[in-house]
Amino acid sequence: MNISEIYTLFQNFPIVVTDSRKVVKDSIFVALKGDNFNGNKFALSTLENGCSYAIVDEKEYAIDDRFIWVEDALDCLQQLAREHRRVLGIPILAITGTNGKTTTKELVNEVLKKKFKTSATQGNFNNHIGVPLTLLEMNSDTEFGIVEMGANHPGEIKMLCEIAEPNYGLITNVGKAHLEGFGSFEGVKNTKKELYDYLSKHDGEVFVNCENDHLLGMLNKQKIVFYGNSDKAYSKARFLQAEPKLIIELRSPIGKLYIKTQLIGAYNFENVLAAVTLGRYFGIDEIDIKDALETYTPSNNRSQLKKTDNNVLFLDAYNANPTSMKAAIENFAAMKMKNKFLILGDMLELGNESEREHLDLLELLNQNELSDTILVGDIFSTLSSKYKFKTFKTVGDLIIYLDTLNLKDKYILIKGSRGIKLEKAIEKL
Repeated sequence: MNISEIYTLFQNFPIVVTDSRKVVKDSIFVALKGDNFNGNKFALSTLENGCSYAIVDEKEYAIDDRFIWVEDALDCLQQLAREHRRVLGIPILAITGTNGKTTTKELVNEVLKKKFKTSATQGNFNNHIGVPLTLLEMNSDTEFGIVEMGANHPGEIKMLCEIAEPNYGLITNVGKAHLEGFGSFEGVKNTKKELYDYLSKHDGEVFVNCENDHLLGMLNKQKIVFYGNSDKAYSKARFLQAEPKLIIELRSPIGKLYIKTQLIGAYNFENVLAAVTLGRYFGIDEIDIKDALETYTPSNNRSQLKKTDNNVLFLDAYNANPTSMKAAIENFAAMKMKNKFLILGDMLELGNESEREHLDLLELLNQNELSDTILVGDIFSTLSSKYKFKTFKTVGDLIIYLDTLNLKDKYILIKGSRGIKLEKAIEKL
C-alpha cells in the first residue's frame, strides 16, 4: 500500500497512536521500534483494544487485512504527516533554539489563538516522532500550525523541516547544549541554522532577535522580521523588571503598553517579545496580545513561581545546559530579596565539555557569593571538593537531607537537567 492509499485510510480514521498502552477507538496504530521495544509485537493487541488498523514493518505480524505492511513504520509515519501537511495547506511556524523554545511556542500559541484556530506541539514533543504526530493532530478546522523542533545531532532540524515544510521560522537563541551529540558550539549553530537554510530555499520568512549576534551571523537570503531594541526592529520593547515576575514595556503605536507576565527570569524577555512580534505581524490587536501574555501561566516546572506553605520556589527544573544555567544563576543573584537558596542539578549530555562547564558554574556561584547552594548529581559531587557547597549524588539523598533541614521563608531557585529529577524534592520545600 503506497502513502496515498494510507492517507486515504487516515482521512477515514484520523487519529494515529504509537503507544500501545494509549489506544484510541477507531484509530490507526503505527508500530515503531526502539532500542528496547518493538511495536510490531503489540499491533494485534491494539486492534483487539479498539484500533481499526495497524501499520507494521515486520511481515510476520501482518496476519490479516487490518494490518498494513510497510518497509519502515517510522518513515511511513513521517511521510503520512508530510502528506497531511500538504493537504491542509495552512501556514506553519517552526520554532527551535537551545533555550526557551517550549516557552516561546506556548506564548506564541496563546497570542495567535486570539485570531486563529491554532494547533501547536504538546509539551516538548518535538523530535522525529513528535513532529509528525503534531502535524497529524491538525485537522480541517486548523488555521495556523505551530511546530516546535528539537535536535541533539546535526541534520535533525533539516529532516524535521522536510516533514513539516514550514512557511515561517524562529530560532530563540543558540547556546551550549547536547554537546555530546553536536560536538561543539559550532555544531549547535550549524544545526539550528538548518531552519534558516530551509526557509531561504523555500521563500519563507524568519523572525530574528536583532540583538543576537550569533543569529545575525547565521542568516541566509530569507525574508527577515526583526524584533529587539534597535531602529530596524518590527517590535520594540524595554525590560522593566523580573522580580519576582517579568514585566516589559512595549513601544506601541497606541502608546506605552505594559505587559505583566506570570513568568520568572529576565531571560524570558526575548521570548515574550518574540510572541508580541508574531502577534503584531499577523494582525492581532495589541490589547489582545497583552491579555494573552498576561494570562498565560507557565507549567511543567518551566519558568514557574510557586509559593508553598514554607517558601517561594523559582522552578526551572525541566532542563539545563551551560547557557540557561548561567542565565538563571545570574538572574537569581541580581534579585534583591534576602534568604536566597539554590538547588542545582548536573547538566547532562555535554560530552568532553562537561567538566569545564560545571567548573565554570561552580566559579560563578562562588563569585556571586551564593553559598546557600545545594548541588545534586555525580558531576557536581566529583568537582566541587574545593568549594563549600553541600553536594548529593542523587535526588533521593537530597530529599533525606531536606527532611532534616526544614527550610522556611526562603526564596529557592531549582534548576537542573531533566535526568536529575529535581522536581521530586519540591514537596519537601
